[in-house]
Amino acid sequence: MSGPLLTPDERLSRALVRTVPDSVTERLSDLGNVQVAVPVLVLAMAYSVRRSRAWTPALTAGLAMALVPAVIVPLKTWTARPGPLEPWAAGYYPSGHTATSAVAYLGAALLISPYARRPWPLAAALLLTAATATGLILRGWHWPLDVLASCFLCTPLLLAVAHAVRRTVGPPRHFGG
Repeated sequence: MSGPLLTPDERLSRALVRTVPDSVTERLSDLGNVQVAVPVLVLAMAYSVRRSRAWTPALTAGLAMALVPAVIVPLKTWTARPGPLEPWAAGYYPSGHTATSAVAYLGAALLISPYARRPWPLAAALLLTAATATGLILRGWHWPLDVLASCFLCTPLLLAVAHAVRRTVGPPRHFGG
C-alpha cells in the first residue's frame, strides 16, 4: 500500500493503539457489532412506522443497513489493507463496524427525531458511532483512515434515509418548530 496519507495514518495509529485498556476498547468496538447495532435500528423502524403510519422511511433505513455490506465488502477485498496489529491479515479498509454503527445509530436517530422534543437522538447516535470508531482505533483493530472512510461511504445511505423521513413526516420539531 502507498499514498500520501499512509504514513500519517500509521504514525497516528501507533501513537494511539493500546493507550486505553483493552477491556474498555473492546466494549466500545462491540457497539458496531451487527447483534448490537441492528436491533436499535429495528426498534426505531418499528417506532417510526407506529408513529407516522408510513413505511417509506423505515424501509429506506432498512435498505440502507442492508446495503452496508454491498458497499464495504468489495472495498475490503479490493484494497486488502492489513490491520494495525495484524500485518499478515487483509481486509481492514474500510471499517465494517464503523459503517454498521453509523447507519444503524444515525439511521435510528433520523427515524425518531421528528417525534423528539430535543435533538437528543442525533447527539446519542453521534456519540455511539464515535465511541465505536474510537474503540476500533484505540484497540488496534482499524487504522484511523479505515474508520473515516466508512463514515464518508455511509453518508449517501444516510442522506437517503433523511430524505425519506423529511418527505414523509417532515423535519424534526426541534429544528423547524
